[in-house]
Amino acid sequence: MNNTFNIKRFGRLLKKTLLERPMHTFGFAGLVLVISLLLYFIIKIFAGYGMAQRITFFVGLIGGSFFLASFVFGYFSSNASGSSFLTLPASTFEKWFCGILIAGILYPLLFLLFFKGIDSSFVLLYHNSLDRASPFYKKEYESVYLFDLDGFIAMNVYALFFIYVGAMLVGSLYFNKTAVIKVSLTLAILIIFILGLNWLMAFGLFGSIEDAAPFNHVAIRIGKEIGSLELPPAAGKIFKYAIIYIYPAIIWFLSFTRLREKEF
Repeated sequence: MNNTFNIKRFGRLLKKTLLERPMHTFGFAGLVLVISLLLYFIIKIFAGYGMAQRITFFVGLIGGSFFLASFVFGYFSSNASGSSFLTLPASTFEKWFCGILIAGILYPLLFLLFFKGIDSSFVLLYHNSLDRASPFYKKEYESVYLFDLDGFIAMNVYALFFIYVGAMLVGSLYFNKTAVIKVSLTLAILIIFILGLNWLMAFGLFGSIEDAAPFNHVAIRIGKEIGSLELPPAAGKIFKYAIIYIYPAIIWFLSFTRLREKEF
């Protein structure tokens, strides 16, 4: 039998993981979907469809996977459950991939299908409610459209998804208790530190600045005008690829190495 990956053995592990704590998997996933539906409905009333689509997509995809990631490796809150998990007849890779599959593949696919369904339904209802005889019909019709799952906003959310969920997978293995709170605080402190350091460096170099985005641009006020300094295209591509591919790959692999460390 393959010591790294065996499909039958992995299937039994996945089934056990899903059915052992159904409220942590199916129950939580269902709760997030319901919250996403309510969030979309409420926000579209007060802020419009565009804002409802963006916020629901961000919260449902990243928020749902973030919390679910804390469950899949959340066996180490007690010695008994941690020892039970580590002694399961499965390889380290199978245990790691089981968590990745649930939090990083299955739930995101489920949410994307659900989001596409509710988004299509709400947009269709809006279009059907318009008065075709109105002189503003075309403008009103085109003002509300389906959220582009391949668009600029979606792609940025996907990039954040891999970073945040990867951080939670690692954090749930490093922080045995209250991992969600500790990882959230760590990420918040890290983001504040990066933004603050970037602002101080930009201020030290250019003096009066209006805005400064890390590794992106610096907006400088010159008299009554505001100019912007941006990264060269080549440097911008390097940073972009590092954020989208290299950094997430490192932290997701780090979760595997940390799980392997716990078994020794």
